[in-house]
Amino acid sequence: MPLTTLTDSFKTLLLRGLLAGLIAGLLAGAVAFTLGEPHVQAAINIEESAAAAEAPAADHHAGEATTDPGAAEESAGHSHGDEEPLVSRTGQRAGLFLATALAGLALGAIFAVVVHYARRFTAVNGPLLAIAVAGCGWLAIEAVPFFKYPANPPAVGDPDTINERTLLWLASVILGLAAVAVAVYVGRALRNQQLVTLRVIGQVAAFLVVAAIGYIALPGINEVGEDFPATLLWEFRVSSLATQAMLGLALGLAFAFLTERAHRRVTR
Repeated sequence: MPLTTLTDSFKTLLLRGLLAGLIAGLLAGAVAFTLGEPHVQAAINIEESAAAAEAPAADHHAGEATTDPGAAEESAGHSHGDEEPLVSRTGQRAGLFLATALAGLALGAIFAVVVHYARRFTAVNGPLLAIAVAGCGWLAIEAVPFFKYPANPPAVGDPDTINERTLLWLASVILGLAAVAVAVYVGRALRNQQLVTLRVIGQVAAFLVVAAIGYIALPGINEVGEDFPATLLWEFRVSSLATQAMLGLALGLAFAFLTERAHRRVTR
């Protein structure tokens, strides 16, 4: 069964990708809310406790630095002023689903474009191709960057290095795309090989070699303080990986389901 019939235009694939992306985004939001949100709140509590512990010392030094009682009082007022966040925690929790839904829509559109071009170079049936593209995309965009630069909770990381960390993360995404591209190229080069195991081993080896070289070339980042709970850090990263896995898995399965359903309709 080919991926598309004459009715499966690029517009049809794009709409299918957007719908699948929306479904995947909402499911990923549910996973992030259930598994990740408690760890985020715990990390924020740690950050606020550390800030509260440092505030009295800062106020004490500020009071000693001036002999003007009015100035000291004004300084203390600024230190203890209620600094409400731009978005409340309730708003952040609600915005989590909006963010994952928008991310799912964007990934769904990109996914449809990739499938549109990938179908020209393979005879793999529609649902299998959708799942394969989703798996490759997850490896390139999520897995490779994650295992080099794993996600950190809000209380971890130096704000002054955020630009550097963002650029390194983008470099790891490019590395993932290159590793997947090389693996696909090796697979096409070995397509005449009768032993399926050799083709699989060749692709896996090519992917791992490129990823390993990139991991060695890219610098490491470790801004986790020694006093930060290791269990909380581990649980946060696992929940982050689970959210990303749900996004990729749901996107591929939803697109495959919608494709197969559309083809069954046309066949009937």
